[in-house]
Amino acid sequence: MSVPHLPALRRGQPYDSLEKIEVKDHRTGELKAEVSQVNAGIIRKDMRRIGEARESLKKFTVEQLIEISARAGEEFLNGTLPLGDRGHTQSPEEYIATLSRTSGLPHAMVKRNMAKIHYALTHMRTILNGLSRGLDLNVIDTGFGEQAGCPVSYFPTTQCLGLVMPSNSPAVNSLWLPAIALKIPVFIKPGRDEPWTPFRLIQAFIKAGAPAEAFGFYPTDHEGSGEVIKLSGRCLVFGDVGTVKQHENNPAVQVHGPGWSKILIGADQVANWRDYIDVIVSSVSDNGGRSCINASAVLVPSHGREIADAIAQRLGSFTPLPPDDENAKLSGFANAKMAEYIDATIDADLKTPGAEDLTAHYRNGPRKVEFEGGTYLKPTVVFCEKPTHPLFNREFLCPFVSVVEVPQDQMLEHIGYTLVATAITQDEAFIRQLMESPNIDRLNIGPISTMKISWDQPHEGNMFEFLYKRRSIDRA
Repeated sequence: MSVPHLPALRRGQPYDSLEKIEVKDHRTGELKAEVSQVNAGIIRKDMRRIGEARESLKKFTVEQLIEISARAGEEFLNGTLPLGDRGHTQSPEEYIATLSRTSGLPHAMVKRNMAKIHYALTHMRTILNGLSRGLDLNVIDTGFGEQAGCPVSYFPTTQCLGLVMPSNSPAVNSLWLPAIALKIPVFIKPGRDEPWTPFRLIQAFIKAGAPAEAFGFYPTDHEGSGEVIKLSGRCLVFGDVGTVKQHENNPAVQVHGPGWSKILIGADQVANWRDYIDVIVSSVSDNGGRSCINASAVLVPSHGREIADAIAQRLGSFTPLPPDDENAKLSGFANAKMAEYIDATIDADLKTPGAEDLTAHYRNGPRKVEFEGGTYLKPTVVFCEKPTHPLFNREFLCPFVSVVEVPQDQMLEHIGYTLVATAITQDEAFIRQLMESPNIDRLNIGPISTMKISWDQPHEGNMFEFLYKRRSIDRA
C-alpha cells in the first residue's frame, strides 16, 4: 500500500497539491508520509471566504460545542481516524509510533502529550470558566447578558484563529482547542515534522460532529506562514527569539517563544536544597526538555555548586534508549543540524570564564551522540559563577539548566522575562516581591514543578480574552 498522503484541508475539504514534502523517520530515513504544500496565493484566496467557516460554527451553541469537544477528546485518544486521502486510517498506537519516528519523541512522552490534549478537550467547560472568569457562556450565543450583576456584551475580535505551529511538542496544540468551543474557526499551518497531531485533531472534531468547514490545514512555506499571520485577525505563532521580537508589538499576534522558566530557592529554604532535587530534575527534564515551561535556570543564594553537582549526577545518567522503552527520557532530533548547533553553542560559551559543565563528570562521553541511527543530546548542567555569564538564562531543545548564586535581594534584578517561576520559599516579604514582579507570567509558590499546568489559569495568554472583547451595552 502507498504511504499516506496528507492533503491540505481548505474549509475541511481535501486539496491535493502538485508540490509535496516528504516526512521521514528521523533515524532510518524511511518515508512516512507525503504532505501537500500550498502557496501564499491559495491562503489569500481562502482567507477571503473565512466568514463561511465562522458561520458554520455559529449554528451551534457553546454548550453543544463543549459536548463536541469532549467527544473529540475521546476520538483523539482512542479512535481510529482517517489519515489522508489514500484510504489510510490511523489507530492511537499508529499515531504514537509514527509521531515518535518523525519527531524523535519517545512513545512514553507522546502518550503523556496525548493525555494532556485529551484532558483539555474533555474538561473544556472548566477551562472556559477559568478563562472567562465565570462568564455565563450563553452570552457568547446571544451577544449579551449579565456577569456579577452587571450587563455585559462580548464580540469576537476575529473571524478565525491563525496558527503557525512548531514541531517540537504535540501538546502545544492544546492551546488552540478552546477556539472551537468559542465558535472561532482555525487556520492551521502545521510544523514541518509534526503534521500528525493537528490533522488527527481535525479528524477527531469532524467525527465528533463539528463542521468540517471550521478547519483549515495549510502546510506551506515561509511566505505562506507570513500570509497566515498577516491575514488572520488573531494568530498564535511559535518560534525563536527573532520571531518574538518581530511580533512583540502586534496585539493581533500571540507569540510563544522561549520561556526561560526558572526555579528560585529563597534564603530561608536553601539549606534544605536536597529536599527539592526531584522537583528541579523533573522541571528540567520532563518532555525531553523541549517545553517552554521546562526550567532552564536555577537561582540560589548559596550552595550553588553543590546543587548543580547533585542535579548533574541525576541527569548525567540519562542516555538514549529505544523509543518504545517506557524509561526513555531523551528525544531524538528530526533535524540533526539543530543538535550540532546546540552542542557547538554550549561548548563555545563554556570557553567564557566563569562556567563549568558539571554533567561532563557523569555522562561518560560526549554530549551529542548517535543511537540506532538517531541524533541525541545528553543533558547539560552548568554552574555559572555570575548571572552575567552567556550560559545563564539560555534555553535549548534538550535538558539544559544553569545554576547561579545570586543574593535573594538581587534575584529579581537578574531573572528577566520568565514564563514560569517556581519560588521555593516561605518568606512572605520575598513572596510579595515575586507577586509584584512584571517579569513572571506564572508563579508557583513552593516546591511545584514548572511543568505543572492549570488549564483554567493559562501560563501564557488567555484565549478567551484574545478572541473576544468586552463592550459597553445598554438596552431600552
